[in-house]
Amino acid sequence: MRVFVTGASGHLGSAVVPELLSAGHEVVGLARSETSAAALTALGAEVRPGDLDDLGGLREAAADADGVIHLAFKHDAMVAGDYASAVEADLAALRAFREALAGTGKPFVGTSGTGMLSHAPEHAATEPGRAAAEDVVLAPGPGLLARAGAENLAVDLAGSGIRSSVVRLPPTVHSELDRHGFVPMLIATARATGVSGYLGDGGNRWPAVHTLDAARVYRLALEQAPAGSRLHAVGDEGVPFRQLAEAIGRHLDVPVAAIPAERAQEHFGFLAGIVPLDNPTSSERTRRLLGWQPAHPGLLADLDLGHYFAT
Repeated sequence: MRVFVTGASGHLGSAVVPELLSAGHEVVGLARSETSAAALTALGAEVRPGDLDDLGGLREAAADADGVIHLAFKHDAMVAGDYASAVEADLAALRAFREALAGTGKPFVGTSGTGMLSHAPEHAATEPGRAAAEDVVLAPGPGLLARAGAENLAVDLAGSGIRSSVVRLPPTVHSELDRHGFVPMLIATARATGVSGYLGDGGNRWPAVHTLDAARVYRLALEQAPAGSRLHAVGDEGVPFRQLAEAIGRHLDVPVAAIPAERAQEHFGFLAGIVPLDNPTSSERTRRLLGWQPAHPGLLADLDLGHYFAT
């Protein structure tokens, strides 16, 4: 297939593009800078200049392709506190893809996050303390749930004659390719403050997946996911946050400690609202549906390889 990929030069894209190429697909990657274009060319992909605001360009590129993988999101706006505009840009891009792909039966693979599942109303999620499954459908709401509308729109593309699916990513997508994710942020915080912290008793759980394992989920979804599928690219169902903090503290040789709730913002900054996330997530149905099994190290084993701490 000739596959159009947004976010192709980012952390996940830099694994998805080689995964697609190695399986015999052609890749056209969206690039918003000369640096991104050079990175895509080096990987062996064709470059499509543009960004998420170029809706005409997105429609044209999608129409020219045999399938689309949509990885891009305005993370810089999110980190700056303008989550609403990032979500709206994502919705606009999805509408553009719907216009280009309607009635073609072509595959479209979108991106969402498991973090929203921890914010679902109790009756909409699985039993308290249990891992959330792929069949949980979320209604848009405040905070993280604002992105549920985009997830639902991506799934609903199936009603327009598009073989659409959505991959929910865990908050921790880890590997040597990860330069700006939550793990590097936590390591930077521990270095700056001299403490690797957690909140409460640190028993809240973060799911995780290795970047290369996640990339394979996207490729398999493109090739075979049924229309309207919600998929979980999850390797570790839920790593207790305190264990993550302890691994960081051990590698940096700094103390590990509970941070008082009133100091959470001061210590963690942007991550203060994300650190206490309790988000155990199952990928059992995704594994069965796609014949997928994680093949790379889990989060704690990956940390112990040391690459996150190289200076």
